[in-house]
Amino acid sequence: IMVNSNPETVTTDYDTSDYLFFEPLSTEDVLEINAIMQPKGVIVQFGGQTPLNISMALEKFGVPIIGTSPTNINKANDREQFKRVLELLNFKQPANGIARSVEEAVHDAERLGYPVIVRPSFVLGGRAMEIVQNAKDLRHYVQMAVNAFPGSPILIDKYLENAVEVDVDAVCDAHDTVIGGILEHIEEAGVHSGDAACVIPSYSLSDRIKTRMREITHGLARALDVRGLMNVQFAIRNEEVYLIEVNPRASRTVPFVSKATGLPLAKIAALVQAGRTLKDLGVVERGDPAAFAVKESVLPFNKFPGVDVILGPEMRSTGEVMGIAPTFGEAFFKAQLGAGNALKLQGKVFISVRDNDKRLMIPLAHMISDMGYEILTTRGTGIIFERNGVQARVLNKVKDGGDTVLTHLKSIAFVINTPQKRGGGSDESRIRSACAVSNTPYFTTLSSAAALISALKQQKRDDYQVRPLQEILPDRGVWRPAKAASA
Repeated sequence: IMVNSNPETVTTDYDTSDYLFFEPLSTEDVLEINAIMQPKGVIVQFGGQTPLNISMALEKFGVPIIGTSPTNINKANDREQFKRVLELLNFKQPANGIARSVEEAVHDAERLGYPVIVRPSFVLGGRAMEIVQNAKDLRHYVQMAVNAFPGSPILIDKYLENAVEVDVDAVCDAHDTVIGGILEHIEEAGVHSGDAACVIPSYSLSDRIKTRMREITHGLARALDVRGLMNVQFAIRNEEVYLIEVNPRASRTVPFVSKATGLPLAKIAALVQAGRTLKDLGVVERGDPAAFAVKESVLPFNKFPGVDVILGPEMRSTGEVMGIAPTFGEAFFKAQLGAGNALKLQGKVFISVRDNDKRLMIPLAHMISDMGYEILTTRGTGIIFERNGVQARVLNKVKDGGDTVLTHLKSIAFVINTPQKRGGGSDESRIRSACAVSNTPYFTTLSSAAALISALKQQKRDDYQVRPLQEILPDRGVWRPAKAASA
């Protein structure tokens, strides 16, 4: 029996369920369906955050929820309770504070130091989450969070700048835990996993870091008595592993991980919630896949001229694509093609980065120049390039008019522009918005720019290939559950 208020998401899989109810996912409507259908078990892990938010109420009225208990779901979703769990387990988290009002949030932020991340409890798609740089912005976003869930605790996290974010998807049966995949984000930490480009297997993390993340994931699964799926989010900074949050449900990355590894995590989790164990099902942890798989997001900014395209903790993507190849560079290139970013192997490139990124941009700019691209830039970045032997043509600022990047967009292969500030109105936001509208590929972090250069160098060495999955992932196999032992 499936309950889904959006028929478009299920019309392509009409044979998934025996019964399909197009009803709102509210306590009231689910209780009515439960009263009529009287199911033996109800699963809340596959519908995102909304079913989790009503699970406590459903259980109170006698709905037989199977899998992770609503009490433990609440323990992970409530920022205050979750903080206490981590303190008991002695797992490292970013310096933080708990607030229930704007004034408490401002006090915590001043203690922690800006920038900070606002993380409300029980939110869908990162709603009202934001990286904030000052008290004025903090007041605005905390008020949004308070309005979204009045009375719920809001976590004020110290933002870990220049950190790498990692998602870990696992399935647990309350005793054993099998990690389906470790996904390294290509953008720096702070971008919602639904928007971030991700790669499996990791392309830069050490074995020590991955081992520590596995240990933490196993520890959390035991502490929260997880039965079914669990998504854990980490930030890696200066070789330290910080735990950001845990979701005891299917994450948006589960279909991607399943396709990349051949392990159908949703099917396994459903069987576990119905009472099977991982051992009985013959599910064991697999090594890294033989090829790289890159997930890239499809974003709707070309439909919204003037909107700043900078990504953050609140999700904005409307779809996802995937590229698979033996090398990271080729997989990233294919993912960009799938997302509509047709990368040209020659032509002009516009580069303008914030002051903190200028030093690290120098070697990347040399690589771009060495590949034969003509570099266009603004005065500030151009001065640094000139001092370091990078040939570049300096253009006017957009606000000054004349010879600006906007007059060259049709002939530009791609744009690298890291944000000094967010929001519409600034030169840089106008450039980024114009790129989205004109379908000019743009990259807003140095980590994604480095991935881009890796992809371009790979393509210049050898054009991308289309291969059967069985050829590129020969050990992927097809998983089938072991038969249940007879009673």
